[in-house]
Parts: sequence; structure tokens; C-alpha cells
Amino acid sequence: RSQLCCAVLGAAALQIQQAFASPNQTNNFVVDGVSRTIYLATVNSVYQLNGTLSVEVEKRTGPVEDNLLCHAPQLPQAPCEHPKSLTDNFNKLLELDREQGVLVVCGSVYQGFCELRKMENISQIAVEFPPQGEKTVFPSMLNIAANDPNASTVGLIFRTHGGNTRLLVGATYTGAGTPFFPKNHSKEDLRFENTPEIAIRSLNINEISKLFTYDINPSEDNVFKIKQEAKQKNKLNFVHAFIQKTYSYIAINNDAKMGHKDSQPNSILARICLDTENPRKSTSESRKLTESFIQMPLQCGYNGNIYNRLVSVHPAEIHSGNREGLESYLFGVFTKSDRKSALCVFRFSDIEEEIRQGRRNCSNSPSSDVQVLDSVIQGSGAACIQKGNLVLQPEQLDCGAAHLQHPLALRRPLRAKPLFESLGLSSVAVDNVHDHTVVFLGTSTGRLRKNMTVANQWSLKLPSAESVHHIMTFDPMDRNYLYIMTSHHLLRVKVASCGQYRTCSDCLGAGDAHCGWCTLESRCSIQRECTQGSLMRSWIGMGDNSQQCPSMTLTPPEISLSNVGILINGSVPDLAGSSVECDYGLGIATAATVHLDHGPAQIQTCPLLPRERYPDIPPGRDHLTVPVAIKVNGTSVVSGSFVIYDCERTGVIHPKTACLSCLSTKWRCYWDIHSHSCLSTKDDSRHELLELTTTEKTQVFQLSLQRKGQPDQYIDSPEPITVEVYNCGVGSGDCSQCWARQDQGHLCGWCDNSCRMGTDCQEGSTQCPDPEITKISPLNGPRSGGTLLTVKGKNMGRRADLVDVSIGGVSCKILPERYIVSMELVCVTGTTSKTTKEVARVDITVNGSMTSASGVSKEFFSYVLLSVEPRRGSRSGGTRVTFSGEHLNTGSQVRVKVNGTQDCSIVTLRDDTIECTMPAALHAHTEAVSMCVEFEDIPCQARVSTFDFPKVPVVVELDLFGMSKQFFSLILMVSHQACKVRSPSLITCSSPASNQSQLATVKFLLNGVLYTGDSPSFYGPGQEEEEVEELHGGHFLLEYVEDPQFLTANKERLIKHHPGEPLTLIINKGLSDLELAPEEYSVMIGPYPCDISFHNDQLFHCTINGSLGSSEGELPVVVQVGNFRRVIAKVQLGGSELAIVVSIVVCCVLLLLCTVALVVYCTKSRRAERYWQKTLLQMEEMESQIREEIRKGFAELQTDMTDLTKELNRSQGIPFLEYKQFVTRTFFPKMCSDYERSLVQPVYQTDALGPRALPETHPLLQDWQPSNTGKPNMEEGITLFSTLLSNKHFLVTFVHALEQQKDFAIRDRCSLASLLTIALHGKLEYYTSIMKDLLVDLIDASAAKNPKLMLRRTESVVEKMLTNWMSICMYSYLKETVGEPFFLLLCAIKQQINKGSIDAITGKARYTLNEEWLLRENIEAKPQNINVSFQGCGMDSLAIKVMDTDTICQVKEKILEAFYKNLPFSQWPRAEDVELEWFVCGSTRILQDLDNTSVMEDGRKKLNTVTHYQIPEGASFAMSMKDKRDNTLGRGRFQTHTHTVLPHDELFENRKSHRQSHRKKVLPEIYLTRLLSTKGTLQKFLDDLFQAILSIPAERPPLAIKYFFDFLEEQADKRGITDPDTLHIWKTNSLPLRFWVNILKNPQFVFDIDKTDHMDACLSVIAQAFIDACSVSDLQLDIHKHTYINTQTLKKYRNEFNTNLALTEIYKYAKKYRNQVVSALESNPTAKRTQLHHKFEQVIALVEDNIYECSSEA
Repeated sequence: RSQLCCAVLGAAALQIQQAFASPNQTNNFVVDGVSRTIYLATVNSVYQLNGTLSVEVEKRTGPVEDNLLCHAPQLPQAPCEHPKSLTDNFNKLLELDREQGVLVVCGSVYQGFCELRKMENISQIAVEFPPQGEKTVFPSMLNIAANDPNASTVGLIFRTHGGNTRLLVGATYTGAGTPFFPKNHSKEDLRFENTPEIAIRSLNINEISKLFTYDINPSEDNVFKIKQEAKQKNKLNFVHAFIQKTYSYIAINNDAKMGHKDSQPNSILARICLDTENPRKSTSESRKLTESFIQMPLQCGYNGNIYNRLVSVHPAEIHSGNREGLESYLFGVFTKSDRKSALCVFRFSDIEEEIRQGRRNCSNSPSSDVQVLDSVIQGSGAACIQKGNLVLQPEQLDCGAAHLQHPLALRRPLRAKPLFESLGLSSVAVDNVHDHTVVFLGTSTGRLRKNMTVANQWSLKLPSAESVHHIMTFDPMDRNYLYIMTSHHLLRVKVASCGQYRTCSDCLGAGDAHCGWCTLESRCSIQRECTQGSLMRSWIGMGDNSQQCPSMTLTPPEISLSNVGILINGSVPDLAGSSVECDYGLGIATAATVHLDHGPAQIQTCPLLPRERYPDIPPGRDHLTVPVAIKVNGTSVVSGSFVIYDCERTGVIHPKTACLSCLSTKWRCYWDIHSHSCLSTKDDSRHELLELTTTEKTQVFQLSLQRKGQPDQYIDSPEPITVEVYNCGVGSGDCSQCWARQDQGHLCGWCDNSCRMGTDCQEGSTQCPDPEITKISPLNGPRSGGTLLTVKGKNMGRRADLVDVSIGGVSCKILPERYIVSMELVCVTGTTSKTTKEVARVDITVNGSMTSASGVSKEFFSYVLLSVEPRRGSRSGGTRVTFSGEHLNTGSQVRVKVNGTQDCSIVTLRDDTIECTMPAALHAHTEAVSMCVEFEDIPCQARVSTFDFPKVPVVVELDLFGMSKQFFSLILMVSHQACKVRSPSLITCSSPASNQSQLATVKFLLNGVLYTGDSPSFYGPGQEEEEVEELHGGHFLLEYVEDPQFLTANKERLIKHHPGEPLTLIINKGLSDLELAPEEYSVMIGPYPCDISFHNDQLFHCTINGSLGSSEGELPVVVQVGNFRRVIAKVQLGGSELAIVVSIVVCCVLLLLCTVALVVYCTKSRRAERYWQKTLLQMEEMESQIREEIRKGFAELQTDMTDLTKELNRSQGIPFLEYKQFVTRTFFPKMCSDYERSLVQPVYQTDALGPRALPETHPLLQDWQPSNTGKPNMEEGITLFSTLLSNKHFLVTFVHALEQQKDFAIRDRCSLASLLTIALHGKLEYYTSIMKDLLVDLIDASAAKNPKLMLRRTESVVEKMLTNWMSICMYSYLKETVGEPFFLLLCAIKQQINKGSIDAITGKARYTLNEEWLLRENIEAKPQNINVSFQGCGMDSLAIKVMDTDTICQVKEKILEAFYKNLPFSQWPRAEDVELEWFVCGSTRILQDLDNTSVMEDGRKKLNTVTHYQIPEGASFAMSMKDKRDNTLGRGRFQTHTHTVLPHDELFENRKSHRQSHRKKVLPEIYLTRLLSTKGTLQKFLDDLFQAILSIPAERPPLAIKYFFDFLEEQADKRGITDPDTLHIWKTNSLPLRFWVNILKNPQFVFDIDKTDHMDACLSVIAQAFIDACSVSDLQLDIHKHTYINTQTLKKYRNEFNTNLALTEIYKYAKKYRNQVVSALESNPTAKRTQLHHKFEQVIALVEDNIYECSSEA
């Protein structure tokens, strides 16, 4: 894993694009990934911003009247007795649900109340919650977020596999015992007791009754709540919640551990499995929060250096190491108490493996690494229990299971090393950019850092230096932008500024992964901004080296040919098909020919232009440089140049040296001696020799050479040429000088003690005499070396590289530039430890061989020892160091070097001393550096001395000795005040005064250098100097607090005193944060000092024993502490009239204020009156607009009441379901049983009347076949089990044992009750007695708590048994008495709905009983008749009445209803299975909802209607069956289309189409009169139905009801319950609520009909009306004697049910809870006496084929 580098390259890599400044403190923000709308929540406001951060909508949310001890005012049953005050509303949660179009906004007021606002306009409420008039509202539905500004709240929205929307919320507990709870409040606060720390709530806006509830039963499985006694050990502070895969992760800090050792991690990562994937194979239930909850500690750092508090997290997919593809990582910023922070990274695969191993350890072996949170979480299990060799499935390892211990906490933390350390990090965001990881870090000082894991770091200073919020979000539509929130700003920052780099090499060398070179546009840009950046090699990124940059190579570079080949190197895209040309500048270009190569390079061939097209060669030059650029589609991709030369001009421009110039030029030119010209062709040339002599050492001759016999022809030029002639015998005084002339090109040699021509000397005579040294200077130098030593003499070598000099065996390095052959040399002395005098020795190497000659000086050179004081100083620099020695001021330049790299600034330079100032140490932990003196820029060969850095002074404390605002004595230097050194551990400084309370910055300067602490390397070299000064190093925060207050005892400002008497003042000192010593106080009364005596910290006496002079008049009383002086009173010697003057002034001021207040009041009154008159005019205008709509509504009300009775068709029969189908549908509805999966789907058969569906079947209605699983005794065991169930003691104990199990859910109880009803269907008397016994137990349990709540819900087995018992006993009464009026009501509802327009998309209609299904638009629909014949039905054509707004599908449904009205609905074909043809103009046309003629409206395709096709009155149609059945769905297929209105009324109201713009704008509530119209129309049918239900006919009384009501009255008498309301509630919950409401809401239980969603909504209103009717009128049964149930009518149904299958299903529960049932039987004396537990074991043995060891499924 690569490490982060910290080289700061500048802030230009980050740019603020847009900014929004908020007047209030910001809290949260969220970005819409589709519309790029940003929602920003601040204190008391919510903003809706567009992509440029401009305000679209602003909504104020506070302040509001509230009290922390009051329930939310939305809770109707909880008035508040505490006073309320204006309270700021801090936003705690802001989440966007785009699918439902709502924004969840939760604030700190009203106990964390949440609102659902419209996403497109946040000023409007999307769903009013709780609804007006709703009574069943609980605090848990309102108390969602934390109710304190400083308490944390996190949340996220997800959807289950069933399409349900859920809200996961984590909120800090703020109740009693926490710092958030009001102090001195002793009352118990149940609001906090019942609010969980983590909960999953319902967020389906279509189910308002369940909104914000824990809607999974039992609800405790959906919450994470800490017990009250354990809350002090678990103070959870939530950081962030996010989704990764199918898990929800929550980052938490446990603040209960804060203040402990910093080496202990306090950060926690919790994980919850979300119900977002397909349901599990074993069950379809939703996942439970407590089963999957598991947490683990996170540790950032090792070996005591642990960052123990998590402040920000960010999950990211990045490349890791050498692995292919992306891997998930969690990046986190951690801090510790000293503001130091670090970035750590955790791999998600490691997290998942730790969780799996933790569950294995908890299940298979006792482990100290795993803890069951039994002591923390309410309702959880015990500690880890070893379960043998239990093999857990992968799903159980990941998400737990009911039979495993839960919830769990891992004790061993997941550790990570810090990748990056700095001060004040506050947030992190990570992105994978072209396989490079880019980390963005926000700081608490208002900076944004961009870190690259392979290269560099950039920094951007944000406005106002505000701290960065811990959440940073990338723009979901363009990840090149980052949204950042500070305390008062929201910023959109561009993550890269690539345009600043002008060349490809600069672009790639910048090390920014976002930037790359756009080759075809020749600029540095982000890949997204490069037009063809997605093409191969069109955009070169940082991963490619600079060699991939486009470059040009011309072959050849200098030409005189007819064309030029240009080779483009680097990463160049494929140019085939592009327009490529060679541009020669000046608007001259030629088309290029592209030759494709195998690699990225491509050959471009460009023809040369004619010579006349090029510019002329300038005078005096023989060549021309021509620029050339390759342009692709008009853009220059790469450029270069080539040279065109002319050899003829080469000879012309050098006429005096034509031949030499021609032959020496770099062009390919040749000299033609015959034509005397320079040409491009080669020719032979001949040379002639000429001898010259001289008597001087060297002489230069000027010659003019002519050809013999041709006086006019010169060899080169008529101008003379220069020739050097030398003489070896002149100017060479010794051997070394003679041989040295060979280095000048002179062929000389030393022989016969003289210098001659080399040809005159014999070979091998090159040895010269030994060197002779005549003088050395200077004669002394330091032992460290560096002295320039001058040596003079003879025969000291012919070249510097052949000479070696040494002094006492120490080499002296020769300076070649200052060497004079044989005579003088200068060398630099080396380092030695000797202090003696030595001679200089010169060694000369002869002819490069090992033979050498040596010479020794007669003078001695002395090594001098330099002393250094002091030898230690501050690591911050500034220490003055003195070097002492001799001859130090030698040479032209002297420098003092520290470690060979830093300069010690010289202050004084003398012959015997050098004084310099030490620089700061380069590294924080440097202990010693070397120092040396350099002379004449010659580097030091060895150090003179070692300079030590002792430990940096550490500021331990700030002792405060004086007044806060006026005077301080500090252990630092404040501002530029002088300090005094009191001791080696104490320095005192005086602080300047301050005019306000504030935090001041104190700087500590040591030796004039800013104090930086002991470890500056912690902050890294990457931080800017400005930021380093802000955060650390010499900066200390010093708080100026308010000055102390001094008052006299009676707070008198004027004290009268008689002169000549002693004076004693009592002075009170106010509360102050300063700790002042008594000796620091002084009090002066005028010029007289006052003696002070202290009684306590807040009171002292001031006494003057002498008399005060009477001449002063008034004396000020001055209290002085340090620089602080304050006059607290005055002592008046004698009387004064000041009080009278003051009274007069006060009265005048009061009179003036009253006058101003009266004028302001009159002005505001007139303004309010004008505003009221304007409002009245607006109301009158609105009244006139809606009067017409109201008149229409009442006209419809008068006509509809009489029409329906005439049109209702009573001829069709009532399609009652058979008894067995009635039982299976009633006993096993979808919400309580898994049997619906086993329902056989209807299959079709065809007869004369068309296709019909066969009746459905149910497993309980079929014959039982024992499973062929190798269990031969199964049937016998089931028979024995049936016998056991016939035992009352066994059955009652069996039911109670199962109900006591926590995982025996409500659905299991309902299923068991229904299975028992089927199994005991033939023994109804026994079944009734069992039900009575269980009811007695239920009544006993309810009477002890609240008896009125009994039978209100179905939460036990007996309550479901009672429902089934009522269904069996009331079936005959239902069919004979109530069936007909009920069916007529259903027909009337359907016919009334069909009278008006029905929107095919939303299902809303003009006429309805349910307000939510009302079509709130004035859609006029006209009826018309059509004639239809149904092919294959054997019937004549029928006249069908349809509406002109009906869609084709709605027309088909009405036609099918007319043809199949006398058949059950299960035998009707679907509308999707038939085709409708229209006979028009001699041809036919098939009508469809959508075809090519469909029109678009408001961006949606509109469904075709009767009006769309312009179908006339009486048109003829034919309907036929389709050949193949398609899978077309109902309304769901048209979710992206429209019919009469847009699918959402909210959207429709806000976006009026042009078609509707001409309508009058009226209130939608006006159309509520249609509800009244529909109610009046259906009133008679409702009255008939309620009369049939609530009236008891004398000829057919329901005896079972009388029997059961008598039983309830008997039980009430036995328990002394005399409250008539209680008994009334029992009866109401038994019959109307438990049976009749179920039937009214589910007519498909009784009839074979189609119950649409709209019908269901209307029936819900009717059912609610029925409940209200029962709540005010008791049921009176006029039966005087106690009768029993007549079960004879039910015996004919005894054999229609598969009781063995029911017994088998019951047995599965018995097997699952075998141990618990056996334990219950053994503890029951009666059961134990009759050996029921042995019989039960025998059943198990028979069914399981003698295998007693049965695994228990949880």
C-alpha cells in the first residue's frame, strides 16, 4: 500500500467554483443526483439551491415556542405544564427520498420532530403528519432525532425487497443523567426512557398510520435500545451512517471512555443487515435489527500513539497493490486530546472476516473476544453458549439468526497504521481517479487538502478559515467537483485546475491524477473536458510518463531535397480519417500523408514548398530555419523546425576564407578547386607545402597563397591567411617548461640541457630533474584544512594532473586553474589531527608511469587548532558562536559551514576571532552538527568542532499573576515585551493590555527565533509556512477574561464622610476566573493609601486611621491590581446637590421615550388597517371564483340520489363462495400464513361462453398423503398426536408453552390457531371449551393490567381462535341475512364509481367515498352507448354504456362485465386477453390504449380514450379472444404515462400544462362535495346493510353470539368488573371489530368478485363508520334463556378439510419446541400424573422413526 507524500505544490490545484454564504450556522446538506439540486439545512432555515448554489426556495423552521421537558405539540394527548420560550431549531437530520419525492427534515425542537417536505418545493409539506384529528399518535412516532443542538443524529433511507421504504436513525440519548438534560429537574421523563438509540422506522407515505413507527412485529426486534442502568457506560456519539453492499454501517464514538487513557480506542463501527435483497430461502420475514447487529472497535495507531476518536469516515472503491479491479476500503480521520489527527484505512474484507470469525467464536467455543450485549441491549439473549459442532451457513455468519446469540460486540479492535498525520483534520473524502487514489482532507482551521498517494499534496484556504464539516460529497453527476460545508458556507470546489500547465511535460510532471494532456486540443485538462478524451491516446494521464508526450523528429534535420519525413513520437491517437496538414507558418500549409506504424508513432510525409514560397535567406547567412507544425483538424498537435542551406552562399558570405569556410561548415559542402566555388558535390583536391622560419618563441605570419603559373588564382583567397611559426630554443628555461610546450602543439623536447625540436632528441630522454621548492605561503592553517597554500619553485611538473603536494603526509589538493607550468602552484590543505610543524613535499609523475621525482620545501607549515565557544545551543537557531585561532582573516572570502549545507551568519571577522549566528536545525530530533571554516570557497575537508543541540525548552505551564485584561506575568515573551530569566525553569514576561475578552496568541522567541516545540517533524514539510504558524510551533492560546468587579458593601457610588474622622470601607470582589494573591491588591483613596485586611476570597476591608483633609472635596476610591486600575466609588467630604440634578434629567428622558412610543404605535396601527382591507378584497375575489363550482356540486347531489336506484341491476345472482373456500380465505389470509404460496393458480378451460378459470384449490382441501421420506410410522404418530390434542390439559399446556417463546411470532400464533381450528373442526364443542379456558387465562392477565385493552388486537393464539370461531358460527347468518344487502352495496359502489371519470393511472375517480381517491379536477365525462358482439359467447350484440373519457382497457372491462355478469368473477377472462375491433367505413380497426396515434402531454404519453378515437354514438364493435396470453399488468404498466391527470397530484398542481392554463384556479377542496354526493347516493344501501347486521331477526337469532356474550358477562361478574364500558368494549372487540369489520373490508372472503384498490378504499371508510356506530350503541339480543350452539349444520363440512395435513403442520411446531413443551408438561402436575410428556415423546419417536435426537430450528 503506497504512502501519502506531503510536498505542498501550491493552492492552484483546487478552485472554488461557487459559494453560498449562510447568515446562520450550517448543520447538514444533501445533493440530488438527478437534478443536482442541493438542500442545505441551517439553524432556523432550510434552503433549496440550484447547481450554481443560487437560492430557489428558502423555508424558515424556527425559532419556535418550545420547552425541553414538553412533548411535541403534535401529540394531542400530552399537554405541557412547563413554560415555553423561543428556541432555535438546529437541523439534526436531512435525508432525500427521491422515489417518493420527499425530503426528510428533522430538527432539535419538539423533541426531535421530523417533517416530510416536497422535494421540488421544500416550502410545501408533502405529507401532513400526524394527520388532522388523528388520535392514535404515540411519542415514539414523533421523537425521532436528538433534541439538543450538541447531541448527534445520523440516518439513511433504504428500501426492502418488498418495496417498502425504511428510515434508519441513530440518535444520542439526551435524557436524565446526561449533560443535555435540564439541571435541577427531578421528575422522571418517559420521553427519553422510550426512545431507542438506533431504530428502523417506516417511511411509506402511502401508509400514514404506520409512518415513523417500528412496523415489524414485535417492534422490539427493530430497535437498539440501551438499558437505563447501562447508559452511563455507553454514551454513544454518532458520526455517520452509510450503506455498503447490503449492510448499513454506523460509525460511533463511545464518549463514556473519554478522559481515560488515550491509548484506549473509543471508536466503534456497528453493522446491521438491511432487508434490501431477495428474501431468504427459509422464510419471507424481514430481517431483525437485533439479530444482525454487531459492533467492533476501530484502532488507529500502535504502541501508545493511538488516535482514539473518530471524526469522519468515507467508504471508497480503490485499487490496492497488485490486485486487479477495485477493492472496498473505509477511510477514517481520527483525533486525540492534543488536537493531533491522523488518517487510517481499513479494508472491508477484513471487517467482514472479523465479523464472521466473531460469530463462529460465539457459537462454537467460549471466547473472550466476543461479548453478547445482554447487559446493554433490552430484550437480548444470554452470554455466548457453546453449541457443539454447529456449522453456520454464510448468511448466518454475516447476519446472524434467531437461534444465535445477539446482538454481539467484538472486543479486539481492528487496527491500522496512520497513513498521514497532521493537526486539526476534520473530514475526509476519497476518489479513485484513473487507478490512483486521491484523498481530500478538510481541517478545523478552514483548509482543504488534496493528497495523492503517489506524488504530492495541494492545499486550499477556505473563506473565513471556518472548520470543514465532517461530511464532504462529490457531485454525483461530475466527480470532478466536491461539495464542502463549513460553519457558514456551502462551497462547490473544482478538484483540479489543469489549465495552469502549458506544456505536456509540465502537465504530467505536476503529479495530479485528475490532469492529463489532451493531444488533439494541445492543452492540459481533465479527461471529461477533453473533447475526444475517451479515445485511445487522445488523453495522456499521470500514469503515462512524459515520454508519451507528442514530439517531432525530422529526417533529415538539414535538407536540400524535394520532401521531408516527419516522425511524431509519444502517445498520439490514431490519425486515420483525420485532416492532417503541415503548417509552415505565414498561412502556408500542405496536406500530409499518414503512414501508419505498428506503435503509437506515425510517419507524416509533407512535400516541401517551392523555393519561391519560402522567405529569402537573410544577407550574410547561408541557411534558413523553417518552422513546421502538424495540425490535426485545424489544431496544432506538435511543432518543430528544419534547416534549408545553400553551399554556394557559404563561399560567397566568406570571400576571404571561401575554401576553409566551405570545408569547415556543418553542411554537406565540398570545394571545387577548378571552379573556385563551394558545391554540394565531392571532388578530389591537391595540397602543396611551404616552409617558414623565426627567431622568436612563436611568430604569426599573414600569407597570400597563389597557384604557380596562375598569378590570378589564389588557393583560398586574395586576403592573407594566418600561420603560426614557433622556436623551441626560445622561452623554455627548464625541462618542465620545455616538455610542457607539447601541450600547446609545439613539437619540442629537452635534451643536452636545452630545449630543441623533438626530432633532434633521442627517444627516452624525457626525465627532468627533481622539483625545487623555493617558497611556501602562508606558513600556518587550521587542522580542519581548507587553507590555500601557494608553492613556488622550479621543475614542478608540466601539467597540474601530474603533480601531487603533501604536508606532513596530508594531501594538499591542487587548483588547476591557478597552476603555472613548472614555476608556481596553489593547493588546498587537507584535514589532520597533528599540531606540529611540517615541510611541504612535491611529487611529480613522469610520463604517466609509476616513476616519480620529489622536492621538499625549506620552510615549515604549522597546523593551528581553532577553539569554539559555546558548543551547544537552541535547536531553533540564533545562538552566537565564537571561533578563536590565528590568521583567520586569510584570503578574500571566509565562511562558516554547519553540516556542510547551512551557513552560520558571520557577525564579526578578525584575525584571531570569528563570530557567527547559528541557523535553525533542519530536523526536529537533530542532536549534534559539525562546523568548519571555509576559505576562498574551498569546501571543508573535515569539521572544526561539533555543536550540540540539547533538548528544546518545553513550556510546561502558564502561571497567571495579574489581571486578565490589564496585566499578565507569563513564562513566555508576549508581543515584543522584555522577559526576565528568574531561574533555569522560570521566565517572567509582562503582557500588554486588551480591550475585550478574547483568545490571544503568545509567541515564545528564544535567541530571536520563534519557539517551535520539540517535534516539528510531526506536521510534515508539506504544510505551508502560514498554516504552520497558525497551528503549532511557538503559538500558545492565552485567554483574556473579564476584569474583576469591585463594589462597596452597599454598592454606593458616592460615600459621604466627615473630614477628620477615620474611614473604613467594606469592598466586595465579584466572581472572577483569576486567582490573585492578597499582596497583589492595593487601594488608594485619593493620595492616601488604604490598609487592606482580607476576611475571605470575596470580601476585604480598607481602613485609613488618619484623618482626611477637608480641602479636597471628593476623593476617588481606586483599586489597583498590577496594571489594572478602577475607580469604584468616590468619598465626598461634605454635602452635594448632585442627586437633585440627576432626578430632573431622568424625568425628562422618560417623558421623551413615552412620546416616541406613542408615535410608533399610531403608525403601525394605520399600516395594519390597510393590510386588512387588502386581504378582504382578495377573499371576496376568491369567493366569487368558487361560487360556481359549489353550485355545480350541489346540483349533482340532488340528481345522483335518485338515479342509482333506478339503474342498479338486481337480476344477477349473488356469487357466494362455498363454505370450505370461505374458511380457508378467512383462516389463512396473506398477512398471517405462508399457505398463500401453495394456492394453485387458476387454469383456463374453454366452452361455449369463452374461457373460464377453474376454481382455486388449497392444500387443506385435498387428500393427505404421508410424505414418502422413509418414515413408515408417521401416519400412526400423527394419529397419536391427534389423540393428544383431544386432551384438554395437553392442548392448553402446549399452547401456553409455545406462546412463552420469544421467537414464536404473531404470524406463528395465528397459523397455529387456524390449524387447530381445522384439526378440531369436527369437535366444535371441544374446540369451544378449549377456547373458553384460554380466554379465562387471557382475561386474568388483562384484568391485572388494563381490562379495556383485551381482544383489541390479535396477539395471542386464543384471540385468533375466537376470530375463527366467530367465522364458523356466523357463516349461516352471514349468508342468509347479511349477504344480499352487502352484495347490493358492493354493486352500488361499483356502479356509482363508474358514473364519472376514473383515472386509469392513479385509480382516482370523480365519485368515491374516500377522500384520498377523489379526482380533484373538473373532468367532464359524457355517457354514450355502443353496440358490441362477443365472438364465441353465443350471444347477440349488447348495448354497452361507456364514458367518453374511458380508456380502451376500461371499455373492455365494462363490456366483459355486461357479458359475464351472471358468472363468478373467477370465470371471467381478463381485459388484457381480449381484443376490441371497431367497424368503421367498411373496415375494422383494433383499438388499444397506446398506439402510434397516442399524443404527448406534459412530457408523458397519454392513454387513448373514446374521445381520442372520435367514436360516435351507437358505433359497432366486435370483441374476441387473443391467440396468446400476454403478461401485461394493470395500472403498473402505465407508470410513465398519463390519462386524465398527472400521476401525482402534487406535481400536477405545481406544473399546470398549457391545456389547463385557461381554467379557473380554484381550491381542490371544493370537489369534496362529491364525497357528500356519493354518500347520499349510497345511504339507503348502507342503512340496509347496517340494519341487517345490527338488528336481530326473531326467526334466525345468532345463538352463538348470545352464548359468548353471556360467557363474557359471567367472567366480568366473577372478577368484580362493574364498569359497563369495559363489558361493552369486550363485546365490541369480539363481534363487530373481530368479525364484521373483517368481512366488510374483505368481501372476497364471502363472494367470488373482483375487489379493486378503489373498492378497498371505499370499504375502509364504511368499516370505520361501522366501528363508530358500534362505539355508541350497545348490542341487545332479545334471548332470555341460556342456549347452546347448534352444530348440526356444520357436520356436513366435517370431512371437507384435510385434518391430517393440519395435524402435520401443528406437529412441526411441536418438534421445533420439543424441549420447551416437555418441560411445561413435566411442570404441570395433572399432565405429569397422566404421563402426557411420555406420550408426547412417543409421538416424536413414531414420526421421526425412533430418532430421538431432533435438531431445533430457530
